[in-house]
Amino acid sequence: MKIAVCIKQVVTREWQLRVNDAGTWIRDAEASFELNEPDAYALEEALRLKEKQGGEVVVCCLGAARATQVIREALARGADRAIHVEVDAAASGSQDAATVAEQLAAAMRDESFDLVLTGLQSDDQGFGQVGVVLADQLGMPHATIIMEVQVADGGLRVKRELEGGWFQWIALPLPALLTIQSGINQLRYATLKGIMAAKKKEIRKVSPAAGVEAAQRIVKVYVPEKAKQTQMIPGAAADAAKALVARLRDDARVI
Repeated sequence: MKIAVCIKQVVTREWQLRVNDAGTWIRDAEASFELNEPDAYALEEALRLKEKQGGEVVVCCLGAARATQVIREALARGADRAIHVEVDAAASGSQDAATVAEQLAAAMRDESFDLVLTGLQSDDQGFGQVGVVLADQLGMPHATIIMEVQVADGGLRVKRELEGGWFQWIALPLPALLTIQSGINQLRYATLKGIMAAKKKEIRKVSPAAGVEAAQRIVKVYVPEKAKQTQMIPGAAADAAKALVARLRDDARVI
């Protein structure tokens, strides 16, 4: 089975976010970076499927030159090779989901993957849309929020997480795309042998596809503002109490 895993380099959670001077993104030149956590679970699931079914795991990443850090980490954990769509550092973090998906699809289309895995969402933007749009770009059936994957009868049987503690089992033909929920498995870490082997594994650099225009742009990024406001509720005590309850329920949504 030939499996692709889409990964992203994101700012570490411990780093204190600082907005850039233009107010359009963070000052990532000063930041430290790591592998997007949901993508790590997608990679682990791909490696487990490879161990059961055989085949190849290819990591695919759109990002600046510094994204090689997380690509090498994925290779050290067990991926066989990588495809890196290298973009300018200034645009790497703030691109919209449609643009990312279209660029990845252009780089992946000729590979004819049997299965494509992505993390459910990214830790920085959290749209949860790249995998869905990528499935459309590649013409694949897809399923989201996956908690278990079984290969059977030339296709897949997957367990989806729904709301309220409910789950859903569905069947899909191959090729297909799945977005993986965090916690689906126990993550492995790179061994010294894996780290040494990763240095010799192929990372194919791909230029961004021409003519891909952003569907949206970030107008402003800012730190959440704290504000206080006092409202006086006039009237008799009983009427004021009813109005207060309504405000707490409908406006503040704390009850």
